[in-house]
Amino acid sequence: MSTTTPGVNEFESKIGGYTVRGKAHSLSAWFVLALRLMMGYAFLYSGATKVLEGGFSARGYLVHAAGTNGNPLEGVFVWMGTTDWFVAFANVAVPWGEVLIGLGLLVGALVRLAALFGALMMLLFYFGNWSIEHGLINGDFAYMLVFLAVAAFGAGRILGLDALIERYEVGGEALVERYPRLRYVLG
Repeated sequence: MSTTTPGVNEFESKIGGYTVRGKAHSLSAWFVLALRLMMGYAFLYSGATKVLEGGFSARGYLVHAAGTNGNPLEGVFVWMGTTDWFVAFANVAVPWGEVLIGLGLLVGALVRLAALFGALMMLLFYFGNWSIEHGLINGDFAYMLVFLAVAAFGAGRILGLDALIERYEVGGEALVERYPRLRYVLG
């Protein structure tokens, strides 16, 4: 996979022998920023509410939600909900994951990493809330795509800390030049 930047607001990507080209409107950065902030607020609010209220338990959701709707992964969700160590993990990972994802998106730090974890959570919610009476696409699936778009567009560089982190110098060299793999989590 390769990505190049032919010109201003133009993009091109090659994957598996297919090339996709496009040109973004100059306002696109504002919309990407709005998506990042919207998802950041939604996740921070959801996670903070769970943390501050206390007593969050994923067990009921895991055991019962997937079994009510013909979910193809019902057995996996029931296993997760009846396995004590997994429930204990989920009881910490869900609220604190939401808080950390939300904070990362709001301040624009480690945005790709935060967005990828957000997309993973939305994929799990998609299967947990399985509902196909109106087709395979629902709100959870749409939010997963929003997270992936935020990651793909490097939204942390738009009025975010990732732009500063990438330029931070280590030994006279920009951080992402010294450690190129950081490009996968920053942006």
